[in-house]
Order: sequence, then structure tokens, then C-alpha cells
Amino acid sequence: METYSFLREFADSWMLLFLFLFFIGIIVWVFRPGATKQYKNTADIPFRHDDKPAAD
Repeated sequence: METYSFLREFADSWMLLFLFLFFIGIIVWVFRPGATKQYKNTADIPFRHDDKPAAD
């Protein structure tokens, strides 16, 4: 079997499965319980110095 055919079959089967499972893992990681506090803190970074400029 030549290299291109082997890599094409690998990408069509196992790599597709791996990338799908990786995607599902990222979705589960983002929406896991307890992540809201971390993401809320990160989302508020631009508004921390809303009343006055940041100190040099």
C-alpha cells in the first residue's frame, strides 16, 4: 500500500473518530460544573478598572 492511500484511510477512519472525541471532550470541559466562576472572573477582566484608570 502506498503512503498516500494509507494516510487517506487513516484520516477517514481513526483520525475522524479521534477529532470527534476531542471535540466532545472540549465541550464537556467547558460546560462542566464549577467552571462558571472561572469564566465569569475571566469575562470581567476588561471591567475591573471601570471607575478609574489602572495604575502604572
